[in-house]
Amino acid sequence: MSSKQLRKKFLSFFKKRGHKIVPSSSLLPDDPSVLFTTAGMQQFVPFLTGRITPLYRKACSVQKCFRTDDIEEVGDNFHHTFFEMLGNWSFGDPKAKDGIGDGYFKKEAIKFALEFLLNELGLDKKRLYVTIFKGDKEIPKDTEAKELWIKYGIPKDRIFEFGRKENFWGPTGEVGPCGPCSEIHYDLTGKPCKREDKCAPNCPCGRFIEIWNLVFMEYEKKIDDQKSGIRKYYYELLPQKNIDTGIGLERLTAVVQNKRSSYDTDLFSPIGRELENLVGGTMSDSFFNRKEVRIILDHIRAICFLISDGVLPSNVEQGYILRRLLRRIIRYGNTLNLGQKSLINLAKKVVSVYKDTYPELSKKENDILTIISSEYEKFSKALERGLRQFNKLISKIPSNETGISGKQAFELYTTYGFPLEFTKELASERGIRIDEKGFYKELEKHKAISGKGREKKFGGHGLGEARVFSKEDEEKIKRLHTATHLLHQALRDVLGNQVKQMGSDITPERLRFDFSYPKKLTSEQIEKVEKIVNEKIKENLPVKVEEMKLERAIESGALGFFRAKYPEIVKVYSIGSYSKEICAGPHVSHTKELGEFKIIKEEASSAGVRRIKAVLKKV
Repeated sequence: MSSKQLRKKFLSFFKKRGHKIVPSSSLLPDDPSVLFTTAGMQQFVPFLTGRITPLYRKACSVQKCFRTDDIEEVGDNFHHTFFEMLGNWSFGDPKAKDGIGDGYFKKEAIKFALEFLLNELGLDKKRLYVTIFKGDKEIPKDTEAKELWIKYGIPKDRIFEFGRKENFWGPTGEVGPCGPCSEIHYDLTGKPCKREDKCAPNCPCGRFIEIWNLVFMEYEKKIDDQKSGIRKYYYELLPQKNIDTGIGLERLTAVVQNKRSSYDTDLFSPIGRELENLVGGTMSDSFFNRKEVRIILDHIRAICFLISDGVLPSNVEQGYILRRLLRRIIRYGNTLNLGQKSLINLAKKVVSVYKDTYPELSKKENDILTIISSEYEKFSKALERGLRQFNKLISKIPSNETGISGKQAFELYTTYGFPLEFTKELASERGIRIDEKGFYKELEKHKAISGKGREKKFGGHGLGEARVFSKEDEEKIKRLHTATHLLHQALRDVLGNQVKQMGSDITPERLRFDFSYPKKLTSEQIEKVEKIVNEKIKENLPVKVEEMKLERAIESGALGFFRAKYPEIVKVYSIGSYSKEICAGPHVSHTKELGEFKIIKEEASSAGVRRIKAVLKKV
């Protein structure tokens, strides 16, 4: 069975059982507490908490996911950064009397899981093992789940109890819905390791693989902010019981196709064949067992999906992760003599393999190829020089020492673009330690010096607060700052919602606005943006401000791309019904006060970031 057939079969199975098929959401979540969509349940959080009543009680999806905690694990049989998650959900108690259909809980979730695995996929029931939550001081043991598994034919000796680390799921952020879970594991070999009777699910030998996690989501993790400043966590029962399940498509495909690794399945094999052709090899198990090969295959796929969802390389948040993957793939590609053209061809192959399931890859193919090419040009020469410097450093380490100093690691970062994780990885391969504390001390010193320089030149928030302005200049700044909101929305109207503010600087004379976009704007696009802004100015739209919690601001649709820096209570500025942004700067009361908007320059700021300079003229 192909992976495409598996996706289709899963959705069809649950559709027949009254589930609404919901499309995958973006890898960029609405939740400001997390960088990426890490699980299928994230788009359903309001339904799971009971704060919003859904239009449907049951749902299923195939969700794009990305997890940063698995980056170092990539290279084994089943860990990935990007992956797909098959999931089914029930929001609320069975037989809910609200007119939108029946929900379900443990009994039905367990029954559905066994029916799909055994009847639809034909897996061997004797190779299924189950784990349940053994309970702790805060949450009781899940005896109900154990009894249900036994009822549906799983023997007691194939049911194992584990603690919170293995069998309690969530929340995805610091707080939120969560609950005990029951995992279904599959016996890949049937042969115990040296641990013999102790060789059970979660054994590190690799005999078992977890294929399905059933989360009985009935709790919400909360914070009690004490007056003393101590943050205390506690759990409350949700007003409703929910089901949240997840199957890693890569793992399930490997089981169904009888493969020992997800890299041997049809999700990766076409990309792997392309890679082998590029390096002039022949298809062999030993080639696909190599760590660097698996890292390249995982990362090129993840890179394509991140860029297609609007992530651009940068030194912060999601962009930092993308840049880290790009630099890792360039580094490991060098070990196989993969050049810029080869990486481009590999990315094209990813698009061709996944475009039918995820059309956004085709739509963004030019962006994907442009960004990979740009980062390669930017980093490949620095990598070569940096590796020479790294080897020089380790060759000079005295025999009685085993490490690289924080200062040396920081030099590799500032001069050669080696993030700390990158240097750590190189050092680990050679059994060398790094003084991480020393690195962060150097980083803090650098930030302090740079911060003073920025404050002196620009002031805070791009508005020049550190300078002393006349009242006339302050009014000019207020008008230009308001204009950036109109510009931001106009750019999104013309270029698409992948446009995000990356920074700004405003003086009394002009505004400077940096935004995410991979290529130079055409003269027609610039004219269109300028025309839209001036139309909104002529409409004399009112500018209104509201104070609200950050979470509510995001839910209301307000734009905000610096969420880690926002306080709990934020100001949201609306310009008519056209623009809505989280902001703390000064604004005019009506757009007609701005005058005529004129773009004077459009240029590159950095890889994947464009810069517009504009002025306002009196009418």
